[in-house]
Amino acid sequence: MDDKSVNPVVKSALELGPIVIFFAAYLWLKDTIFTIGGREYEGFIVVTAGFIPLLILSTLALWKLTGKLSRMQLATVVLVVIFGGLSVWLNDDRFFKMKPTMIYLLFAGVLGVGLLRGQSYLRLVMEELMPLAPEGWMILTRRLAAFFAGLALLNEVIWRTMSTDSWVYFKTFGLTAALFAFFIAQNKLFETYSTERGDDGEG
Repeated sequence: MDDKSVNPVVKSALELGPIVIFFAAYLWLKDTIFTIGGREYEGFIVVTAGFIPLLILSTLALWKLTGKLSRMQLATVVLVVIFGGLSVWLNDDRFFKMKPTMIYLLFAGVLGVGLLRGQSYLRLVMEELMPLAPEGWMILTRRLAAFFAGLALLNEVIWRTMSTDSWVYFKTFGLTAALFAFFIAQNKLFETYSTERGDDGEG
């Protein structure tokens, strides 16, 4: 099935729904202690346990509807299962809080490897969305790799020095806003290196 034939509202709901539900459930259950199998679990751990299958199901639904998943989506699901699962199994919220760090370090590392090889791996997955000249792709990839590395560092600072409430707000709203702000800030680059004008983006 062509991804374009999927209702955009349904697609957005599947992509953002798990995060919204996680946030709402956390606000509802954050001060509740659950006793399961004779062991006490904070609300954050219980919400994390529910988020894992929810994300898996929403990702499977996206795959069923669109017939494809991006490498970023797959990497995110794998890391959520690993680090979220460790948090639930060990009853330790630190593992789930480290998950964004691992995701952004992975993305920065993959893009960095491509740059060392003189290639833009970003171009391979986003060329259809943003037609840019090769030089533009290299510049954008360098910037995005540095940006992801910065987000990884910022996540570490937030979860290690601030409350769980602060981290949840940062994870739900801060990271998303930062990504939007990053791409908006690249508007000049998009204008300069766009190939939709019929030139090669140079000069």
